[in-house]
Amino acid sequence: MSSPDEGGSRERPALARLTGIPDAVFADDYWGEKPLLTRARDRFDDLFSADAVDELVAERGLRTPFVRMAHEGSVLATSAFTSSGGFGAEIGDQLDSAKVLREFAGGASLVLQGLHRTWAPIAAFTRQLVADLGHPAQVNAYITPASSRGFDPHYDTHDVFVIQIAGEKRWTIHEPVHEHPLADQPWTAHRDAVATRARETPTIDATFAPGDVLYLPRGWIHSAVAQGGTSIHLTIGVRAATRFDVLQRLLAHAGDDPELRRPLALGVDHLAPSFQAEIDATVAAATALLERVDAGDVGSAMERSFEGTTRPAPVRPLATAELLADLAPATRVGWRDGLPAHVRDDADRVHIVLPDRTIALPAEASAAIHALTLADQAAGDLPGLDLASSLVVSRRLLREAVLVAR
Repeated sequence: MSSPDEGGSRERPALARLTGIPDAVFADDYWGEKPLLTRARDRFDDLFSADAVDELVAERGLRTPFVRMAHEGSVLATSAFTSSGGFGAEIGDQLDSAKVLREFAGGASLVLQGLHRTWAPIAAFTRQLVADLGHPAQVNAYITPASSRGFDPHYDTHDVFVIQIAGEKRWTIHEPVHEHPLADQPWTAHRDAVATRARETPTIDATFAPGDVLYLPRGWIHSAVAQGGTSIHLTIGVRAATRFDVLQRLLAHAGDDPELRRPLALGVDHLAPSFQAEIDATVAAATALLERVDAGDVGSAMERSFEGTTRPAPVRPLATAELLADLAPATRVGWRDGLPAHVRDDADRVHIVLPDRTIALPAEASAAIHALTLADQAAGDLPGLDLASSLVVSRRLLREAVLVAR
């Protein structure tokens, strides 16, 4: 459920667990600007472990691209660690645990991708972190054998939080050669500069132990080597929205402006000095457009973009269907975590606006709906409704996967 951040201040438990410092300090001093290394305050073994790796590899039937392997900086062909699942599961890109063992024992690193979709504890933590940050996030695990380098020095085009789960890993971190890179500005476009910077004195050169957490803004150059045993770390990638994204939403209104739709001069020569006049006229028209654009329109577009890159908490279809068949009035129900929805009232209806549909209920249900957006309620005792009506509304919203049983 989208909700305002009153006064810009609220609890951010997942972020606080990662940084160990006040949110305001992190926001002002580190976010998007410089690394933060927090030494072990928490083991994070409730999120992930070596046993979790073995279960995912051996039991879950993972397929590419949810897994990849690399050796000394080079990504292995998928055939080196995948195969068919046999009768009834013949698809050939499934993880083969025996092949993974062979490659891992030979020094290859294993990368489990998209754990915010495949491992429940990480999925729940990531949903909270996304709510804390207001930016989408995803999680990979890197499992590295002793003294394996993994990947060459590089930078990412997204911010990351690194959580050391098991073993030790030495991280070497250098300042950017290209600040705040966008998604289409990868490190390979600056390969020589990255290699040169990686030979200079690092900003951070430290061995991470279990429970250590690193925040690294995008663009910061890094590489890592496991120390003396198998290393497991989580990398939480955060796709932070930028002012460039805001500008793109602003310029989306350019097609509504007749001055910006006006043709260039007849016989225009793009290489002649006279073309500067066309540029000046375009800048003037764009400046006037930007001054007219309503902030609410841009904010709504940014919110839709955010909602399109995040997923709400999953629902359990069979358990929910069984619950609907005999919903007890005392059952606690609440808004589905992370569900992008907005409530709108008119004269005779209350509307729940979802990304893919709008649910309309009688106006008498308005108080109940607004109360549900704030706190869990008893299914048979919703504000403003009698027992029968409360159960009707609760069943409808459980069936629509707007509410879940607590």
